[in-house]
Amino acid sequence: MKFKACALSGLVVFLFLSAGTDKTSLTEGYRLGDKAPNIKPSESDETINFSHSTCYSLVNFWAAYDADSRVSNMKLSNKVSELDSTLINFYSVSMDEYQSVFEETLKTDKLDEKNHFLDKNGKESSVYKSYGLKNGLRSFLIDENGVIVAINITPEELSEKVNGTLSLN
Repeated sequence: MKFKACALSGLVVFLFLSAGTDKTSLTEGYRLGDKAPNIKPSESDETINFSHSTCYSLVNFWAAYDADSRVSNMKLSNKVSELDSTLINFYSVSMDEYQSVFEETLKTDKLDEKNHFLDKNGKESSVYKSYGLKNGLRSFLIDENGVIVAINITPEELSEKVNGTLSLN
């Protein structure tokens, strides 16, 4: 009988401790409402700064080895090119480790190099770690105050949000 009581007490304590809170769902990276930090890709002299923007910024992380992120990058890039450039800035950050892979992928996918950056440190990059990308490469929509307002937004949602017809908050 004592064993059953101990086991039951232990189970209750375990369930209580493992229940957690809504803030324990993500231990790394940024969530909706967080301030987006600046990004300094390893292969660029440019720092992507979100706190001094006058419009939305969309930053998309992708890699040639990740088919879903690559397709998403093409779709988002094409959608942004259709939108009013005074309303949104687009930054595409490749987490590939080789310049040649990055350049060839841009050519193959017919993407302009203008807003595409390479972080050759890949999974070892401070950007990769700080944005919690080990949980998957994704995109972040950031408002003019530098606050993340959407994660993994679709091209359709992006168009609606930028044009003011969709509320994501």
